[in-house]
Amino acid sequence: MLTLEATRSHQQDVRLGRVLVVEDEELIRETVALALSEEGYEVLTAEDGRSALDLACKSEEGGYPEFSSLDLIILDLMLPYVNGLDLCRLIRHEGNSVPILMLSAKGSETDRVVGLEVGADDYLTKPFGMRELIARCRALLRRHRHAHPQPEETTLKFQDIILYPQECRVTVRGEEISLSPKEFRILELFMSHPRRVWSREQLIERVWGPDFMGDSKTVDVHIRWLREKLEVDPSHPEYLMTVRGFGYRFG
Repeated sequence: MLTLEATRSHQQDVRLGRVLVVEDEELIRETVALALSEEGYEVLTAEDGRSALDLACKSEEGGYPEFSSLDLIILDLMLPYVNGLDLCRLIRHEGNSVPILMLSAKGSETDRVVGLEVGADDYLTKPFGMRELIARCRALLRRHRHAHPQPEETTLKFQDIILYPQECRVTVRGEEISLSPKEFRILELFMSHPRRVWSREQLIERVWGPDFMGDSKTVDVHIRWLREKLEVDPSHPEYLMTVRGFGYRFG
């Protein structure tokens, strides 16, 4: 089971980082999550390797980030279903460089070496002090951000609409609105190419992917939902225009 230990509404959480704690011992998992939350991090938890994989594989509508949106993973070595070493290998095989702090009751040099060789960035033996764990997390995040500086925030603007791609948020006439992931991606595509006409098929390929097997009418449904959130009068749209016989355009 996956749980979200800290609210995403706090901007401090976003700045400090999003941390996934994968630990099958409930007491350790909850203690670590609480300590990180109190430090200002946004914390996700998973009780086994399979649940952690579910986190990466969940649909966008599920509301959970993929591994690529995490800033740090705290990963127990001995996990049910999928152990920490295999999970670490998989993350690195996918080309993800997110820092990984591995936890284990095994303190031998061989175990530490194996953990580091499969892709972990640091190794902490149980039992450990919470202050040391927090310090190691800070150090890992600091080194990673120094090696991978974040690009400057870019925005897309059109009249009264502002879209923040890196923050996945949109404001309309100064008010922030809530969009589903698909709605956000459609709007981002439109705002990146104002006045370009998109057919339903083109939108499905760019937003849903070439393997989408549903009805193309789903595009019309999402456009209608977007209009209800963007337009002053959805029945007389000013932003999302229908081009009869061709598709839709923005602006």
